Amino acid sequence: MPMSQNIINEVTFLLHSFLLGAVITVVYDVFLILRRLVRHNLFLVSLEDLVFWISCAIGVFYMLYEENNGILRWFAVFGAGLGMVVYKKCVGNFLVDLVAAAIGRILRAATRILGFIFRPVRFAGRKVKGGVKASARKGKKAGRWAKNKIKERMKVLKMTLCRH
Repeated sequence: MPMSQNIINEVTFLLHSFLLGAVITVVYDVFLILRRLVRHNLFLVSLEDLVFWISCAIGVFYMLYEENNGILRWFAVFGAGLGMVVYKKCVGNFLVDLVAAAIGRILRAATRILGFIFRPVRFAGRKVKGGVKASARKGKKAGRWAKNKIKERMKVLKMTLCRH
């Protein structure tokens, strides 16, 4: 005995609500991974959450508009909540830990590799910096010496001019 088309539409709508809840949680997990990799202050966390929830509201409204003519159905809210909980309990926490650790290791390895590659550049930079400082000291010393010599010559010149 075939199911009625209305029941099939309702089950499809519930399934889409379930999937939307799971997708919303996956997107939020991306934010959690980014927060583990890069420190965020309270303002940035709040701003990200605000943007996230506004985007979710738009997504939920769009789904309701497309599939149910914009009418809020409580079983759709239940389906979305169930999708969030099932994803979070089955995969979410494990996935966040795994991905954050993997990306962290990749970034640390890349930092080490780049540090190794640029070691000669840093070495040369320190040598140039030391040379510039030494030259500046010698230049300052030479400038004082020249200034004193000029003062001495000016005194001799003044004395010579005063005699005549």
